[in-house]
Amino acid sequence: MENLIKCDNAVAAIRISSLKQGLQGDSPEAQKEQIERFAQARNINIKEFFIFMESASKEEQPVQEAIDYCKNPKNNIQLFIIKSIDRFTRGGSYLYDHLKMQLQNHKVQLIDIYGIIGSQDVNTLEHLGLSYNWSVYSPTKKSEILEAERAKDEMRDIMTRMIGAEIRYVRMGYRVRQAPFGYINEKIETSHGKRFILKPHPEESIWIKKMFELRCRGTLLDQEIVDEINKMGYKTRKRYIRDPQDRIKIIGENGSKPLNLKHFQRLLIKPIYAGINYEKWTEGKGIKGNFKGLVSIDVFNLANKGKYTINNNDGEISLSKEPPPEWLAVRQINNPKFPYKRVIMCPHCDKPLFGSASRGKLGKYYSAYHCNKRGHYFRVPAKDLEKTVEDFIRSLNFTQEYIDDLKKYVVDQWNERIENKIKDTSIIDNKIMELKTSAQAAVSKIKYLSSEVAIKYMEADLVKSEIEIEQLENEKKEKIKPLYTINIENVMEHIGYFLEHLEELLIDTANPLKRAAFFGLIFDHMPNYTELTSGTPKLAPYLRQKEYFKNPSFSLSGGGGIRTHESFRTHAFQACAINH
Repeated sequence: MENLIKCDNAVAAIRISSLKQGLQGDSPEAQKEQIERFAQARNINIKEFFIFMESASKEEQPVQEAIDYCKNPKNNIQLFIIKSIDRFTRGGSYLYDHLKMQLQNHKVQLIDIYGIIGSQDVNTLEHLGLSYNWSVYSPTKKSEILEAERAKDEMRDIMTRMIGAEIRYVRMGYRVRQAPFGYINEKIETSHGKRFILKPHPEESIWIKKMFELRCRGTLLDQEIVDEINKMGYKTRKRYIRDPQDRIKIIGENGSKPLNLKHFQRLLIKPIYAGINYEKWTEGKGIKGNFKGLVSIDVFNLANKGKYTINNNDGEISLSKEPPPEWLAVRQINNPKFPYKRVIMCPHCDKPLFGSASRGKLGKYYSAYHCNKRGHYFRVPAKDLEKTVEDFIRSLNFTQEYIDDLKKYVVDQWNERIENKIKDTSIIDNKIMELKTSAQAAVSKIKYLSSEVAIKYMEADLVKSEIEIEQLENEKKEKIKPLYTINIENVMEHIGYFLEHLEELLIDTANPLKRAAFFGLIFDHMPNYTELTSGTPKLAPYLRQKEYFKNPSFSLSGGGGIRTHESFRTHAFQACAINH
């Protein structure tokens, strides 16, 4: 220790695990007095004190802040003083070595007031005048590692005893934490010694009971209940703000605020107010406390109807959460609640609109299309956007020329399908004929067979042929059935009707996703909301395909031709056939 007299500047780290330890046990003041006395006796100038009031067993070590201070050459630090290794870290030898190495790399010596950490290194090749990394070591390194591991083991033993006992008492229905709002902790004599239970707070419990009472009545909205509770003088608990460097020092306070809607809704769903403790330590089960709740389980369930329910099945208590609406629980890319979110664009960035429902202050959900994640904000209620779409669709009207061309196209497609089905049925007829011929030949051969085994196999082949013939005949019936059941003239009438009443195809179709898909086909470029409201979107040009003809068009009401996709004609034809 004599060589330490030459060092000028030092940093001292003081650590306690909790505020309770700081007030009752190894306080920062006691550690500071010991370190100052140690430094004064050795002519060490303590340039900075760091006080940490948190556990040193975490992966993120609290003393790292003090080490970073020592690393800065402007601070000119040569020593890092601690009371003992367990005040430096309780993370074991690995974290201890990692922290100490950071100091050594910046020429800062770690020392403790008990002298376990040595200040001198030994070079095993000093007599030869040489030095290597492996030849220089600290004689106290093993003692330091053992002390670091002892500190970690001590922390583990302390926490195991303390937390293990607390978990056991929680499962027995006692209280080991600060009392929740509405209660106070009361120590009573029990068969398990002196234990804490919850007791109604003389003022706060009245507010909690009133919240449940008003919610159960069902005559007031949640915000109105909040207003009523605030009129009764509701205030949150006052809490003190402590200095992060010195947790014993109080630098401010917060709390004493009126009730707001979100806090009200959080309070109502806490089962502790029904006398049920439900937390991680109870293994996901509800534990009936050794105290009476502020409200009964029935009142709790009624106040949280549709959200949370406390179930008591044969003495086993559980808390179940009501499932959210299907459209909230199942996230879909193609959500039928917002069919136009990939069809209509944002007027600011020309990117597809999002669709979602936000919850209002009264608990009601409001659906809307919006664009608010790209540096700007745009939002329109879903009802308003869908009304705009409907108004625009009603303004469209196909020209008679286009209707006539489309009918001709449908007839040509129908005739082509009939020809293909006739070809398919002729192939099936040929296959049936082959099977029947083969079966007749097999029957003729059986007459000349004498082996029972051969006859058995031949009969099995005949049965198999009969099954195949029956299957082919059924398949043939299915293929030719549409030829007799669908009247193409009626289909033409339906096509003409839908084209003259476009809104029934694009508005009244039962599937909202299909409505949106049909709607998107009439545009060359997906329209934005402003274009729809002004009636100026760019409608789709004619897409030339080999099966189609030239210049089919339709027009907006009032004149002017516009052209559409081949795919729109196909969808229109399919929709008419399905409706027929």
